[in-house]
Amino acid sequence: MASIASRRLAKELSEIKSEGCPVGIKLVKADDFATWWFTIEVMGESLYQSEVYTLQFRFDAQYPISSPAVQFVVKDGLEAPIHPHVYSNGHICASILGNEWSPVLSVTAVCVTLQSMLASCKKKERPVDNDRYVRNAPENPKKTQFEYHDDSV
Repeated sequence: MASIASRRLAKELSEIKSEGCPVGIKLVKADDFATWWFTIEVMGESLYQSEVYTLQFRFDAQYPISSPAVQFVVKDGLEAPIHPHVYSNGHICASILGNEWSPVLSVTAVCVTLQSMLASCKKKERPVDNDRYVRNAPENPKKTQFEYHDDSV
């Protein structure tokens, strides 16, 4: 992996280990600079209260210029939350992971944003095109050209 990505990920991991993660977010696995796993739990009253979900981050050599591939883990008994921006295969339609990605964002900032997305949800439902998308989705969610048009859920 490119040295800029390795240096950045080493810095982020060091900060996580020394300062910890924000409330409701836990680092599960970060054995290398290719794939990290976190759990997120929405704190306080919400439709997702007491539910814990696992996120997988995959990094390429262009990180942090390029966003990580982020998705909810849906295997070994783990499921994606039922949410209007989360497909049943774990892919997430969120502008922060696409056209609004910025190299100043960190892995924990993405976790907090997704935690907030869940906390503010008004109705548990899948995206309207869930079945079609999942049937044809690429393995890597970054290869999908999502349309971002609804921040109200």
